[in-house]
Amino acid sequence: MKAMQSIGQFKERLAVYWLARTEQERKYLTVGGGVVFAALTYMIFIDPALTGRAELRQKLPEMRQQAAELQAMALEASQLASRPVPQPSPMTRESLSASLATRSIVPQSLSMTGEFAKLQVSNVSFANLVMWLDAQRRENRIAVQDMTVTAQGAPGQVDASVTLQQATGAGTR
Repeated sequence: MKAMQSIGQFKERLAVYWLARTEQERKYLTVGGGVVFAALTYMIFIDPALTGRAELRQKLPEMRQQAAELQAMALEASQLASRPVPQPSPMTRESLSASLATRSIVPQSLSMTGEFAKLQVSNVSFANLVMWLDAQRRENRIAVQDMTVTAQGAPGQVDASVTLQQATGAGTR
């Protein structure tokens, strides 16, 4: 109810203000209000639409290029997925020893039992050991089955006992 009264009072004040103006002032106020209304309409509705349209026109060729690249990559990915997975070379004592030597890791013992390898190292850098294990996982699909690590007195140095197994199944990646 109060809102309706407030609106009614506002209308009355506006009518009194309007009637107090001369005919020429009313024309100026009407034209000025129209210009302000037109400017606001342009700034709120028309200019953003025109600006957005121009930006989209500029970006559209680049976006089409990106879409074409994505389609090409998707096609390549589907072709690669249909290929058989290359089998890594079998895990042997010699291949493990050679890869350990490239990381300057000297094993205390390295034994092979069927598809498993047991490796014991002492006083090696933990970071170096982890990087070697990660490289074996990525390159030869050799996974850690069991690992025991004991910290040494020097920071970052460890003794470790690691059991490794190579994944040979076609579904394993």
